[in-house]
Amino acid sequence: MTTATSTSPVLTPITGFSAEAFEQFLASRSEPQWVTELRRAAFQKYLELLEEPLNPEEWKRIDLRAMKPGQFHLATGSSTIDQASIGTLLADRAEFAGRVIHVDGQVVVSELAEELAAKGVLFGSLSTLVQTHGELLKPHLMQKAVKPDSDRMSAWHAAFWTGGTVLYVPRNVRVEAPLYGLVALAAEKAADFSHTLVILEDGAEATLLEETSSLHATHPGLHVGGVELLLGNEARLRYVQLQNWNHRTWHIATQAGHVERDAFLQWTVGGLGSRLAHTHQDVSLDGRGAVAEVNGVTFAINRQVISYYTQQTHNAPDTRSDLLYKDVLRDESRVVWRGMIKVAKGAPRTDGYQRNDGLLLSPTARADAIPGLEIETDDVRCTHGATVGEVDQDQVLYCMCRGLSRQEAMHMIVEGFFQRVYDRIPVPVVQETLSQAVERKLGLGRDT
Repeated sequence: MTTATSTSPVLTPITGFSAEAFEQFLASRSEPQWVTELRRAAFQKYLELLEEPLNPEEWKRIDLRAMKPGQFHLATGSSTIDQASIGTLLADRAEFAGRVIHVDGQVVVSELAEELAAKGVLFGSLSTLVQTHGELLKPHLMQKAVKPDSDRMSAWHAAFWTGGTVLYVPRNVRVEAPLYGLVALAAEKAADFSHTLVILEDGAEATLLEETSSLHATHPGLHVGGVELLLGNEARLRYVQLQNWNHRTWHIATQAGHVERDAFLQWTVGGLGSRLAHTHQDVSLDGRGAVAEVNGVTFAINRQVISYYTQQTHNAPDTRSDLLYKDVLRDESRVVWRGMIKVAKGAPRTDGYQRNDGLLLSPTARADAIPGLEIETDDVRCTHGATVGEVDQDQVLYCMCRGLSRQEAMHMIVEGFFQRVYDRIPVPVVQETLSQAVERKLGLGRDT
């Protein structure tokens, strides 16, 4: 078990993303040469991609004009923030086999049960582990899932990543208890470019619960994150990420999973916070018999904009993917979901499904749901569906006639709407956390 504390972080401006600013950022890092080379290549790609427009199919419904990256700062050095002062959804709800906590891009806690470490499990800070286990991480880090040359945001992230979490589970090792990760912003106008890398070798199994949080409700923040989930043959991973930034934080995330033969990935995302959030989520089924179950729960209020661009890519025969997103919106918020199932030529007997349902609690809220299919082979079963509708007032009246207030009736209806997703998540602490977050969003808890 290790706990890292040091002096207050030094803020390094990233204004303009010039070559000079990038070199100053590199000078603040102490990293292996291969990491520096990866950063330099990513930065050059970023400069090239700045001259090209963003993919309109993914970004045309998202307005980034109000986002001014130059006003935010990267932290160098360690943070002295006490993690107990950061409001979290999951931190105290269960016994975890390990914890990794980052504040303003700097690790403040890194813990792992001794019995797991003895089995060869790694769970800790990416900045530390590239130093101590570089040969293990080098073939995987931003090589297959989140690649710097895929788009501008991936290149931006790959050039400036600031810490993050690594989970490595050796062959046939099972991690029974869940692991916990927290990414938090504390300083005003702080930027976080954290990266999560999960590597499960053949037959390994683990559960990782991650969340994001802001220490102050009014501090502007920027998060440009990356997530890579790499599963070997017959591996099993349950991964949960709950996004709960304050309503002045910009959240941009590129996330990708690769699932090999007969492996199983259950991936749950929660969209609760941020001013504007956009998540690019790509699941690739690369081995025969691979299975992915993707769950999403979103509750947007006020003028929040939360956007998803999801892809289920079938690259091998006899693979199955099942995506279910549920969105609730109130006030003047907006949720955008663009989903695509892709089936390669060499992937017969694919079974792909995607569904997105939106529930509007206010006439001024808006939900856009756009499913799609790209199929290049025969003998497949691929279907999709999307619905958007307002709350049935007859249901509200029915509940109120039985003694419930309007708010309580709305809570019961929203909980019932989300229940199908809850039932797919076999982690009680996650189910309970999401349920209580829904209460707060409806004004029944402390935070509205």
